[in-house]
Amino acid sequence: MIETRATITSFSKEMKTLILIYLLITSLGFLSALQFVNLTTEGNPTGIEENYLGNEQDLEAAEMKFAKSEKQILNIVHAHMLSLSMLFLILGILVSCTPLGGSLRTILILEPMVSVAMTFGGIYLLTKGVMWMKYLILFSGIAMVISYILSVAIVVYWILRKSN
Repeated sequence: MIETRATITSFSKEMKTLILIYLLITSLGFLSALQFVNLTTEGNPTGIEENYLGNEQDLEAAEMKFAKSEKQILNIVHAHMLSLSMLFLILGILVSCTPLGGSLRTILILEPMVSVAMTFGGIYLLTKGVMWMKYLILFSGIAMVISYILSVAIVVYWILRKSN
């Protein structure tokens, strides 16, 4: 059976423009969220732990952080898992519409979903006392960001590439 599929290079000018605007807006939101994460966790395992479990016992802490309630954690986990899974579903579809082939394509389509589950599942488990989850949260979060940036760059490249 011969597989035929439209590639992003054959999309109409209007559709390409819509995709570029979508990627710009989602990238602004995604990158501002990264800044927020950096401000609240300082991008390290201790900061991640303190952000969710608090640091009230550290009387010399520069900034007092209180443990999040189970209600707050569930709100964070469900909101992020739902929204990021939709973001990465759309981005994965866009990547699948590029001429990119091989394992990189497969990784960029699937990896962000795995990272979303690991990052936010890890946050939940961290609050349940599984302390090593702070490392999984950090590494899966980094993988998610790398996948996002690469995926957006590849989609933009194929949209802006001139046909021969």
